[in-house]
Amino acid sequence: MSITQPISLPATMRAAVLVAPGQFEVRQVPVPLPGPNDVLVKVTRCGLCGTDMHIYHGSYSADRLPLIPGHEFSGHIAAIGGAVTGLALGQGVTADINVGCGACFYCRKNEIMNCPAMVQIGIHVDGGLAEYVRVPASHIVPVADTTPIELAALTEPVSCIVRAVKRSRLRLGESVLILGAGPIGNLHLQVARQAGAAPIIVSDPNPERAAWARASGADYVVSDPAQLAGVVARATQGRGADLVIESVGLTSLYEQAFDLVRPGGRVLAFGLSAPDAQAHYLPFKVVLKELGLQGSVAGMGDDMHEAMTLIAHERLALDAFVATVYPLERIAEAMDAFISDKRINKIQIAIGDVLKETA
Repeated sequence: MSITQPISLPATMRAAVLVAPGQFEVRQVPVPLPGPNDVLVKVTRCGLCGTDMHIYHGSYSADRLPLIPGHEFSGHIAAIGGAVTGLALGQGVTADINVGCGACFYCRKNEIMNCPAMVQIGIHVDGGLAEYVRVPASHIVPVADTTPIELAALTEPVSCIVRAVKRSRLRLGESVLILGAGPIGNLHLQVARQAGAAPIIVSDPNPERAAWARASGADYVVSDPAQLAGVVARATQGRGADLVIESVGLTSLYEQAFDLVRPGGRVLAFGLSAPDAQAHYLPFKVVLKELGLQGSVAGMGDDMHEAMTLIAHERLALDAFVATVYPLERIAEAMDAFISDKRINKIQIAIGDVLKETA
């Protein structure tokens, strides 16, 4: 195996291994070696997200345990496979975690999540909650030299929103209602502003998150669900929103979305619900009002590079997403805080750098 590397790699590394639902162990495990078409990334930061919460609870990827989760990571190239060109040791990078076969109908159309052979780094195979992670070189996303490496770890979640905007067919001057003002809802808000949406209405009963939406540029923020329909009507001349985005994953909000979208408008299904959750809608109403329903799940391919461009050019306000940092050794505590403390917008795990702020 031909590997280029500046120094000898250690034989083992620290990693947060999810050995069973709700049970993390920080262990010394073997460092993965890159194949000829891979690179090894020395991880600096790794973010936690809702998918990690589902994995932690055992409702997703339970058949993959024990597993090193973590799919929102950034760091620097530590080793390069012998067949890899165009990348450099020490280069700042993040990664497109969605790895398909590269040849099927879905991969050719950049619909990699539908590839029968698709695996996701940190979800199906070991990921970034470790000192090193192996990534196919074709899935590396370079980080601009001027971009802080901790912000680069946000490329994956931003890419999910970039893809959602594309699939929703959002146009300049269209009204948008976002149901949910958590981290994902806030990113939907910020990217919709960049895409020229107006007005943007955000609904969330949590007062802190409602305030965050207001500070992030929402035109209308509603924290009382009883007032939402009236605010939407006033903001859209009584029509309803051109686009309604469900960003939480609650069936009640999905049903509400169909009541608040205008005739001829679209509902974007983004929030991940329980696998067996069922929402009810009236096909009669969908047909007569020519309503659209579009799902969107994850950024991939060009979505990742476009997200990196937005971050590198400071089009998004991301300081709140990197303000809460835990060390790897406190991963279980970090996960519990992420699940239970709604004051926390986002948590990153510091693995290869000195903590700037600690939780």
